[in-house]
Amino acid sequence: MITFKTPKHHWNYYLAIEQDLEKVSRYIEFAQPNLPVYSIELAHILLSASSEIDVLLKQVCTFVAPGQKVENIDQYRNIIVQALPNFSNETIQISRYDLSYQPWDNWPKLQNPDWWRGYNRVKHERNNYYHEACLQHTINAVGALLLTAIYYYNLAFSNEAKQAVSFKDTTHQLQPSSAFITIAADYYYEAIVG
Repeated sequence: MITFKTPKHHWNYYLAIEQDLEKVSRYIEFAQPNLPVYSIELAHILLSASSEIDVLLKQVCTFVAPGQKVENIDQYRNIIVQALPNFSNETIQISRYDLSYQPWDNWPKLQNPDWWRGYNRVKHERNNYYHEACLQHTINAVGALLLTAIYYYNLAFSNEAKQAVSFKDTTHQLQPSSAFITIAADYYYEAIVG
């Protein structure tokens, strides 16, 4: 198996954010009745994850639509929905709490996710929308970041190899593995237990 030289700083940043979310689970039970709970720590994680998503989506667009200028989520969405049709159908799981979400499920309807709107409201009008820094939005943002990072690295590794790299090979290269939030089992060589 090839070892890729593409820097893994985005992956390491994702893992740090994921660890922050996992720590929150010691204080807030990740359960349906608690999804509206909001806090300073959830705001911090939501803002960090969503900001990193913005960075990575722009990079994904440079791989799938080179030369096309992109500056915002609507432009990312329009490119990615066409170039990577499976992206918006991907599911994330937190097995420990039996939670499963599709963080990008609004994209085929040409709408941005609720968590993205919540992020923007918290970012720009926190005095009115602090409650949008809730557990539901934060889980979806971190899950969306996981998906975006895996797709980004799949494209980066494929570009480096000058041939398509499988998602299994991609996740195998991203070590240590994400264990708290995972995606479909067929994206991994070995089972991830969260």
